[in-house]
Amino acid sequence: FSGSMVAFGKLQGVISGAPILFPLQQALNVLLLVAFVAGSILFFLNPTNTMVLLGLIAIALVLGILFVIPIGGADMPVVVSLLNSFSGMAASAAGFVVLNNVLIVSGALVGAAGLILTQIMCKAMNRSLWDVLRGDLGGTATDSATDDEVYAGRVKSTSPEEAALLFDTARIVTIVPGYGMAVAQAQHAVRDFANLLESKGIEVRYAIHPVAGRMPGHMNVLLAEADVAYDRLYDMDTINPTFVETDVTIVLGANDVVNPAARDEPGSPIQGMPILDVDKSHVVIVIKRSLSPGFAGIPNKLFAMDNTLMLFADAKKAMQDLSREVRDL
Repeated sequence: FSGSMVAFGKLQGVISGAPILFPLQQALNVLLLVAFVAGSILFFLNPTNTMVLLGLIAIALVLGILFVIPIGGADMPVVVSLLNSFSGMAASAAGFVVLNNVLIVSGALVGAAGLILTQIMCKAMNRSLWDVLRGDLGGTATDSATDDEVYAGRVKSTSPEEAALLFDTARIVTIVPGYGMAVAQAQHAVRDFANLLESKGIEVRYAIHPVAGRMPGHMNVLLAEADVAYDRLYDMDTINPTFVETDVTIVLGANDVVNPAARDEPGSPIQGMPILDVDKSHVVIVIKRSLSPGFAGIPNKLFAMDNTLMLFADAKKAMQDLSREVRDL
């Protein structure tokens, strides 16, 4: 519970998304875990000892906080999935206590599904499950470039009128949904725009990164809600080789999952994380309110690349404006 509250705070920006580290942090976690196991044994031997029970609750709350605070915001989808698995195992354990078979089975299913999803998330974030379990997700980079070094004089903005001209000769368009689409609730506007392009004979694809958004599967759910056909959604491994043949890629609020620094910048906090290779497209249109960083807290080199145009706007309004301009071509 306390770990989930910390994760919520990091995702909402109430708590800094940067890893919170202090000396002997891992040693303290191990010590608390040992104390919890010892206390559990004592409580099992004497279930009427209220003080031991209160001590166990206190240790659990502190351990939950210490488990999540060293994890950087960019890795939070992994944590959310892992905590979801823990909740299922807790429910299953409660089922054994109250002798409820339904609770045991459903809790076990949630725990197993969450663990499998955690492993998928770990692979997508270039982290091992062991690193997750010991709270070692949030490394910091000492040589990451600053915003001024990356963006100064290189960012090119565009307007819906100018961007619409790109679709007049496009054959393949790829849409990369991100958290910006979710915030603006733009999934229906995205679907309408895609339908418009398809009516003009343009092939539209959706590139889905496993950890796009704030929850695992976030983008899949939103697009399904907008009745986007499932066969139009391509996972990272399938879509990446096709970006070189893509005429226009539209990035809707995604950030870290399309940042070339993960691939090209040694020492970056996201170095080694598999990303969508949108920068290999002929033209990239990034729809975003500002140049603010993603969960990793680092500038995105994609925004300053020669083939990238920034459309600074709310995702829903931008897609509606693009639809209007493309329709009038």
